Amino acid sequence: MKKLKNSFNGLSVVKILIYAFFGLFMLLPLFSVFLVSFTGQPINILGSLTDPAILSSTIEKFKGASLENYKQVFSNAGYLDGLKNSLLLGFLVTLIVIVICVPMAYGIARTKMPFKKTISALCMVPLIVPTFISAYAFIIMFGRSGWVTEIYNVLGGEGMLLNPYSMAGVVTVQVFFFFPYALWTLVAAFKISDVSLEEASQNLGAKNWFTFIFVTFPLALPGIISSALLIFTVSFSDFGTPIVLAPKELNLLVVEAYREIAGFFNWGGAAILTVVMVIVAAFFFWLQHLFTKGKNYGSVSGKPKQQKLIENKTLTRILSGYSFLVVLVPLFAMLSVALQSVATTWGKDLLPNGYTLDHYKTIFTTSMGNIQNSIMLATGALVLSVIIATFVSYFVVRQNSSKLDFMASIPLVVPGIAFGIALIQTFNTAPLHLTGTAVLLIIAYTIRRLPYMVRSTMGAMRAIKQDIEEAAINLGATPLTAAITIIGPLMLPGIAAGSILVFITVIKEASVSILLAPPEWAPMSLAIFHNILRAEYYSAAAMSIVLIVLVLLLQGAANLLSRKQKL
Repeated sequence: MKKLKNSFNGLSVVKILIYAFFGLFMLLPLFSVFLVSFTGQPINILGSLTDPAILSSTIEKFKGASLENYKQVFSNAGYLDGLKNSLLLGFLVTLIVIVICVPMAYGIARTKMPFKKTISALCMVPLIVPTFISAYAFIIMFGRSGWVTEIYNVLGGEGMLLNPYSMAGVVTVQVFFFFPYALWTLVAAFKISDVSLEEASQNLGAKNWFTFIFVTFPLALPGIISSALLIFTVSFSDFGTPIVLAPKELNLLVVEAYREIAGFFNWGGAAILTVVMVIVAAFFFWLQHLFTKGKNYGSVSGKPKQQKLIENKTLTRILSGYSFLVVLVPLFAMLSVALQSVATTWGKDLLPNGYTLDHYKTIFTTSMGNIQNSIMLATGALVLSVIIATFVSYFVVRQNSSKLDFMASIPLVVPGIAFGIALIQTFNTAPLHLTGTAVLLIIAYTIRRLPYMVRSTMGAMRAIKQDIEEAAINLGATPLTAAITIIGPLMLPGIAAGSILVFITVIKEASVSILLAPPEWAPMSLAIFHNILRAEYYSAAAMSIVLIVLVLLLQGAANLLSRKQKL
């Protein structure tokens, strides 16, 4: 079997092709944008390899390479403010999310608080909503004509309770739509902590609050730190919320990078901001990896850990009421979008002046192309990601290919807007002029979501014994044939679970779509974004609901498939 592994065969060709795919469409764009950050002008590496004239031009550009663009980051007030504001945004969102989630996680994990299942289900609502839609929902609620603003004024307030077009507005949206990312990690942290230590503290006379602060909380601290780093990375990289809500005077790195490339075609500025975004995101991803990899924070105990859920009615009711208040914010936001989608007009009133389905009729007559584009693009990305992820999982598990495992994880640390800029700069000219085509959009979707598929298929791959594959090879099948006909079908449960996750996240994708989607291939996310910018709010609301319903149906299919696999 070792000889077969080491010999050149069909699997070797597939492995080379996968390396070439990663190299051409991920590593090369990131390297190119790094070079552009020094030259300030587009660098056509592929063209330089095929055309002497382009090579000569590239050499001339390198002669003018300098650290000038990097100096601008620290001398340009706009860039520097963008970096500071983005870091501040990430820290504020992280701090508030952790403070909000700790009581909720404790209630779900350690108490018998009422309506626990209902609260847990409602906590999934923010995860299915694209961030630019959640930002738009807050405009409906807290804008000058928002229904929350109306209630606030009726109760004696003046102006807006919360200005959505501000740092506070961006922070609030991200807090209430990102908190589930931290919540479930914290729930797990509270569940695995050893309850015997808490019992010992209470037996020694400590009050419940003292035990929580000095025993329970420290035991959950590793999970809290991991959650905090994850939230910071998600907040820092988010494009949907700032592009809708951030005012011009509020500089944020992702918005500045988008404006530089889409508005001014400032290649140098866009490149340097892209490099900074990748470095910051990669640093915090590395910190998170450092806190979680290879560490076991469980307490040593010679007996099984059995947690007795707290039944204190006062405590459980307070936690339940508090949790409901938190989950009601995103729920009301989505109900507001749904209400606007059927409103004739809705101004400074608590409810719309009338109701109609005309907005949905408009969507299904004039925007069916956007819906079809979303499905077709997501399907294309799904097929490509299934093929690549299946073989990557095979090579990582069977051949211990750590390099492929590392390459498949790189997209996790690259913000979508940064990756989109890198692709534009690399494939904007011959010989591979792919910018503005559906092909590049599908490839971008695939690379962005490939880590999800790889993790799903890798788990299935590890569960398949190698002797099944060896038997097929001993009967005359080639390693590639055995991998496709024997291993492939056995991996179908993992492939199916990962496929739905990839499809859902691609349907919701905004940052890459906004940068790369050509008009004839505009997906639903881009159409909604354009409607919001054009102040066509009713059409935007209707299409947002269609998108959310589509995601819900896919999520339901994923849950049903998961239950069947367990049975």
